[in-house]
Amino acid sequence: QVQLVESGGELVQAGGSLRLSCAASGRTDLYYTMGWFRQAPGKAREFVAAISWNGGSTNYADSVKGRFTISRDNAKNTVYLQMNSLKPEDTAVYYCATKIGRYGSSLNRVLEYDYWGQGTQVTVSS
Repeated sequence: QVQLVESGGELVQAGGSLRLSCAASGRTDLYYTMGWFRQAPGKAREFVAAISWNGGSTNYADSVKGRFTISRDNAKNTVYLQMNSLKPEDTAVYYCATKIGRYGSSLNRVLEYDYWGQGTQVTVSS
């Protein structure tokens, strides 16, 4: 079992920046891919970014490429999502998720992940 807790979401103006964090606890001795997803009201949950178990590879949705950066600190069992140049369309609840195993960063579907956090709200005002 792995527990995930996100933090860092808040209200920010368009063009601003935020850094989300996701702290993992439980069976953190396992190898795991980490991903960030988001869900806006009335929309399906969508992939944002993923990072491989060792941080060696990353993957981004086209909508955030060049603006968002995913990283991880395995010593702290924490994954981060640095979000720059935020737009109103980035407004959503952001979730982190983990897939146990030595996978790369290509996992971009909700059903591919084993555990999920409770989400953190990001609101970007225009």
